Amino acid sequence: MCGICGVIGVESREPGEATVRRMMDAMVHRGPDGEGILFSPPVAAGMRRLSIIDLPGGSQPVWNETQTLATIFNGEIYNFRDLRKELENTGHRFRTRSDTEVIVHAYEEWGEHCVRHLRGMFALAVVEMPLGPTGRATHVFLARDRLGIKPLYYIVVDRKIFFASEVRALLASGNVPARLASEAIPAYLLFGSVCEPSTLVEGVASLPPGYSVRISLDEIPHSVAPTQYWDAASVNETTVIGPGSSESDSSTQQTRRLLNDAVTSHLMADVPVGVFLSGGIDSTAIAALASESQGGIHTFTVAFPDTEFSEAEQARSTARLLKTEHSELILSDQDMIAQLDDALSAFDQPSMDGINTFFVSRAARQAGLKVALSGLGSDEVFGGYTSFRARSALAHISVAGRLLPRSLRRAGRGVMSLTGAMLVPPDRLRKALAAFQYPDLFPDSYFFARLLFTPGMLTEGQPRGSASREILPWWRWLRDTTRQAKAMDGFTRVSWLELRSYLLNVLLRDTDAMSMSNSLEVRVPFLDGPLVEYVLSLPESVKTHSKQPKDLLIEALTDILPVQVLSQRKQTFTFPWQNWLRGALRKRVAAGLADWSPSLEPELGASFASGVWRDFLNGRTTWSRPWSLYVLNEWVKRHLRSDRTNTAGLREPAAVA
Repeated sequence: MCGICGVIGVESREPGEATVRRMMDAMVHRGPDGEGILFSPPVAAGMRRLSIIDLPGGSQPVWNETQTLATIFNGEIYNFRDLRKELENTGHRFRTRSDTEVIVHAYEEWGEHCVRHLRGMFALAVVEMPLGPTGRATHVFLARDRLGIKPLYYIVVDRKIFFASEVRALLASGNVPARLASEAIPAYLLFGSVCEPSTLVEGVASLPPGYSVRISLDEIPHSVAPTQYWDAASVNETTVIGPGSSESDSSTQQTRRLLNDAVTSHLMADVPVGVFLSGGIDSTAIAALASESQGGIHTFTVAFPDTEFSEAEQARSTARLLKTEHSELILSDQDMIAQLDDALSAFDQPSMDGINTFFVSRAARQAGLKVALSGLGSDEVFGGYTSFRARSALAHISVAGRLLPRSLRRAGRGVMSLTGAMLVPPDRLRKALAAFQYPDLFPDSYFFARLLFTPGMLTEGQPRGSASREILPWWRWLRDTTRQAKAMDGFTRVSWLELRSYLLNVLLRDTDAMSMSNSLEVRVPFLDGPLVEYVLSLPESVKTHSKQPKDLLIEALTDILPVQVLSQRKQTFTFPWQNWLRGALRKRVAAGLADWSPSLEPELGASFASGVWRDFLNGRTTWSRPWSLYVLNEWVKRHLRSDRTNTAGLREPAAVA
């Protein structure tokens, strides 16, 4: 695990290495154990290392035998031992025990298609130097794992291409203008995060998950054109058989074998490994499978003095049952205040989520761990979210909305508001009203289930005019993701959309930033490639056939999951924000929102933020809205500058809808 960076288009060593060094220095937290630099004009590249596998021999860059290829890499390749055997059988010679070396030989053997052979989480760069390290580089290959567990960003500036594991590292290069990307603001308001492939920095884009690009250096291109190597069609074409299983095994047996293999492979490390443990099914499943695989597993839980939000007792009970080495971090409101600056500084991009991961990651790292397993991904793969049930209802509401002209939809919205207020919770009602009033805003009704601010709060009810939506990269990503799900059944469609939107834009990005800010690698066994592909390939009837969520997961693990965990109501791992924002954090958030960034003002006025804050204090909206604006404002003030004027993107609401 590490942070990687580079610049393409530099001819002189001194300025090239100086640029790379600035980016590396901005990512020391990602790799405090070592560093490496490569210069082969017109390429300079570097990395910071968090040593986990082959501690003495895994330094980067790693070369092939003839030193015509070199790679830098962030992530873990879980099938590297099998790939190594396969490559050695074809004549490749290895010098280290690291998983990184498998990449350079795989590229030598299979070229750009090497990524199809890699099972793991990764963002990587391979530099081609046909004449060896003293010659010129001719191509650079960049790639990102299928699900986007590891990030990779790039920008083209003055005929140079910069890439890095973090947006902030690109800004630290000294070559990337620190300007706000206005296109990202509507997405952030709608969903509480910046949607891929957009970022909050103008010109900086994310290499999408399941994409790669090979850049010819004969003439540095004006733009980068990634190609997709994995998508929904790839899932439909793949038949996955778990280790030790056969085609006659039931889907439950296959799933259990794949889960066992996923957790076992994710425990691979030359350093101690721990597990984030809450009181829920997902983390309990990971801890139970890990404990079956090896002894001495460490588990970690964040607990609160306010027992309403704390899962500490259930986590303790599970830890005792599994005989893990268990630790708790008791987080009071005063602890939160004391460490909030560190947590806010850890965001590589703003988000309404993520702070919880920062604190549990800090606790794990302070206990001496470098690796922790998380239950992230289970809700998306096995159907744990309410969105799996809500999408159908929202789709019917959208159909009803399309049957009426806009003027009648506005009238109908008032009737729905009055009747719905007595029948459904406010948040569900707001989303239903949005689906009715703006039925064609999104490519699928699922996206209404993920709304933070409703479309009615954006100028003219939409993030941009309908004609201009198509030019927004993040909207095109939602559209293309929806098209790929066209042939899927209802359950699998929501699973795919969750994987390619909320998981990608919020959970994975926040987990990477918050854990790596504490020099901790977080692994996600539920997102293991063979497991995800197998479950996505199953029909809906196998994955859900009762009123409880996650039927298939529970059936596959019934023998190892504690009864009390199975019987409890699902509880999201969240902090007591509602209480904190009305109590210990109230003055700080109020002062932060009052000190509005000049960079944001043209796109998002201070009056909008103050209106949302008032609505929260008066009980008219949830904590997540003012908190998301606070984090956005803090991030922009820390990282961007104001040097232009744009048309404001929002109006001040009379009341939060």
